[in-house]
Amino acid sequence: MTTVGFIGSGNIGATVARLAVDAGYDVVLSNSRGPETLADLVADLGPRARAATAAQAAEAGELVVVSVPFKAHRDLPVEQLAGKVVLDTNNYYPQRDGHFAELDDRSTTSAELEQRHLGTARLVKVFNNIYFRHLAALARPAGAGDRTALPISSDDAEAAKVATAFLDDIGYDTVHAGPLSESWRIEDGSPAYGKPYGPFDNPHGTPASAADVQAAVASATR
Repeated sequence: MTTVGFIGSGNIGATVARLAVDAGYDVVLSNSRGPETLADLVADLGPRARAATAAQAAEAGELVVVSVPFKAHRDLPVEQLAGKVVLDTNNYYPQRDGHFAELDDRSTTSAELEQRHLGTARLVKVFNNIYFRHLAALARPAGAGDRTALPISSDDAEAAKVATAFLDDIGYDTVHAGPLSESWRIEDGSPAYGKPYGPFDNPHGTPASAADVQAAVASATR
């Protein structure tokens, strides 16, 4: 079974790791504070999980989830991520990340900037539009009538297929939201950001079909 590396093990990273372990994947977790600070999470996830540095997690993962603040994307280990499928959960929040002129003037997207930094890594933007509690609660087996869909954006068709297969394994259908240049359609302020899955004060979330999510993505404007 594929090993999934995690660079960033906060709310979204830890939730995806738990879903991955439940689906039979091995996971290698990292954060900015060091492997020893992940002991409780690793113990909770069980024998399929271990902690490492970010570079080690990137090296170990056949698939790597990046879940760090956007402002930290330039610290990602480029060499260890070369050629790998990277699932990017980031959003650009100026109040947290500081201002990036090319994002403020909308001449590019945060995912394109991250792809530019990573070089040959094969970026897929995903998990950025859903509250972590909803992500944990809405996973369903394949074929379930109330299965939820998540949107992805990528410039790499094969990487998108890998991401789609991973989402299917952990309990989600996929909606393709276009290339990285269109990833603004699933970011903060868009109809697909949070809204299809219900209000944050409902931890159980609301199932959102592929048709519902596709409609939300298509209705986004700038």
